[in-house]
Amino acid sequence: MTKKERLRQILALLRKEYCPRPEDFILFSNPLELVVGTVLSAQCTDKRVNMVTQDLFLRYQTAFDYANASLFDLEKIIFSTGFYRSKAKYLKGIGKVLTEKFDGKVPDRLEDLLLLPGVSTKTAYLVLSKGFGKDVGVAVDTHVLRLSGRLGLSKSKNPDQISRDLFGLVRSEDFLFLNEGLILHGRAVCLSRAPKCSGCVLFDLCPSGKKFALQKK
Repeated sequence: MTKKERLRQILALLRKEYCPRPEDFILFSNPLELVVGTVLSAQCTDKRVNMVTQDLFLRYQTAFDYANASLFDLEKIIFSTGFYRSKAKYLKGIGKVLTEKFDGKVPDRLEDLLLLPGVSTKTAYLVLSKGFGKDVGVAVDTHVLRLSGRLGLSKSKNPDQISRDLFGLVRSEDFLFLNEGLILHGRAVCLSRAPKCSGCVLFDLCPSGKKFALQKK
């Protein structure tokens, strides 16, 4: 069985197991909120981010608002997301770049999104897919990195290389679910330190599953 065939089966099983709900990830109502929420999610859970942004999105609704925000006020609101000083500078910087270069609107091109402070390739892929319906690449976070290795889909530890490896294995319309499906499975079953292999729906397709099972004996 080729990697493409195996990944097609993996995705089919994940679709049966998980139906991503909006509350499982960053909640947003426009591309700006999506950018901000995704930047805040670095080293932080989506659940925590969604709690913080309830207040943040009420106070700051435009790029101009962020550009002219007080760093102290931003830091106070986003404190619980961690790395709050850096993140506050990112949000203010995002507001400035959007205001000065893009007429206050979030751009829908990869190269433009990467000009925004704190926006990585992973973040840009998610914004393009969720905010604009443009599937241009596979976003790789810690869960996708871990599971792509365990499932034998990529041998790399580099997120950009993993994204390139996965890019060639699925259709573009599957890019987003590949990310979200692996994240949900990583949170629920394929844990970092103690994967629950015995109850995993992907066990028969996972090269690492039998190894973990043998280690427990």
